[in-house]
Amino acid sequence: MERVVVLGAGFGGLELAAVLSETLGDAVDVTVVDQAEGFVFGYSKLDVMFGRTTVDDVVLPYREVVMPGVRLLRQTITRIDPDARRVTTDGGVLEADHLVVALGADYDFDATPGLREAGNEFYSVAGAQRLAELLPTFAKGRAIVGVCGAPFKCPPAPSECALLLHDYLSARGVREACELSIVIPFGTPVPPSPDTSTALVAAFEERGIEFIPSRRVASLDGTRGVAVLDDGTELPYDLFLGVPKHRAPDVVLASGLAVDGYIPVESRTLETRFPNVYAVGDVATVGVPKAGVFAEGAARVVARSLIARIRNGGEAEGYSGRGSCYIEFGAGSVGRVDVDFFSGPKPTGTFQEPSGALVAEKGVFGSSRRARWFGR
Repeated sequence: MERVVVLGAGFGGLELAAVLSETLGDAVDVTVVDQAEGFVFGYSKLDVMFGRTTVDDVVLPYREVVMPGVRLLRQTITRIDPDARRVTTDGGVLEADHLVVALGADYDFDATPGLREAGNEFYSVAGAQRLAELLPTFAKGRAIVGVCGAPFKCPPAPSECALLLHDYLSARGVREACELSIVIPFGTPVPPSPDTSTALVAAFEERGIEFIPSRRVASLDGTRGVAVLDDGTELPYDLFLGVPKHRAPDVVLASGLAVDGYIPVESRTLETRFPNVYAVGDVATVGVPKAGVFAEGAARVVARSLIARIRNGGEAEGYSGRGSCYIEFGAGSVGRVDVDFFSGPKPTGTFQEPSGALVAEKGVFGSSRRARWFGR
C-alpha cells in the first residue's frame, strides 16, 4: 500500500487528504501531521478581533476529522529528510512513498524591531484574541494597520481590517476622535485587479482612511509611539495593528527544501526538486498569492497526480493558478475578486461588486468546507 505523508492540516493538507480519501478510501495510507489543536479559517480571526465571535467557536478540532484511509496526528515535526522522504516528529518517525509539505508560513516577529513589544498583530489567533480585549479601550488617537513585509497571507486582509475598524469605531461613537491609516508594500491594495483596488481605495477615501501604498513598516518605537517606514518616514500612532513578516517554518528552512525562504516548485505540478516530494500552499513559491483557496486548488492537483500514479493512470491536469477571494467592505457588505495567474502573460483579476448574495456565498464557502473536512 502506498504511503502518503502530508505535513500540515490547513487548507492544502485537509483538501489533499479529503480527495485521496474520497477517491481511494482505505486503498491508500494517508498520514496528516499538525501540531495545532484544530483548524481556523483565516477570515475568522477578524471576527474574533472585532468581537463577532470567540476563539472557541471558530476552532475546528482535528479530532473530528474522520476520513477513510486517513489518520491525523497531533505532533510536532522536528526534522524533514526530503531525500529519504522521512519525517521525524516528537512522536516517532514516518516513512513516505509520497511526501507533501503543506506547513504554511510562520510569523517572524523579530524581523520588525519593536513589533513584539510595542505593537499588536491580528494574523494569529492569539493576536486576534488579544486585540478583542484591547480594542474596546481604544477611543481616540491614531490607529495604523501596517504590513511589515511581503509576501503575506491573504493580501486583501489589511484592507478588510481597516474598513472593519472604521465600522467598529463608528458603532461605538468614537470614530471622529480617531485617525485611521493603512500601510501596504504594494502600489495598490490588490495588484492583479485594478477594479478591486479602485473600489477599495474609494472605500478608504469615503471613510477618511489614509492610504499609504508602496511602503512597509520597518520598525516600531514604542517609547516615542512612532512607526518607522522603510523610507525613514515616521508615523505617530496610539494603536498599531500589524501584519508580521512571513517566513517558512524553521523545520522547512533546515531541511534543504527551501530557496530564498520558501520551497520552489514546478508551477503546474507542485513538484519540488526532490523526487516524489511536493509542496503546496503558503510554504511554496509558485507564483500565486498566499491564500487558502490557492492552497486548496494546488492540493487538488497533487491529489490527482498521486491518484494517477497509484492507479498507473497517466498524467493529471496541471495547476490552473485560479482562485477567488472574498473581501469584507464593511457595513455588512462583501465583494469578491476572481484571479487568474497563469492563463495569460500576466495575472488578471475580475471584481464582483459587494452584495448580499456574496455575503451568503462566503458563508457557504466556509460551511461547505467545514462539512467536507469535519463532518459538521
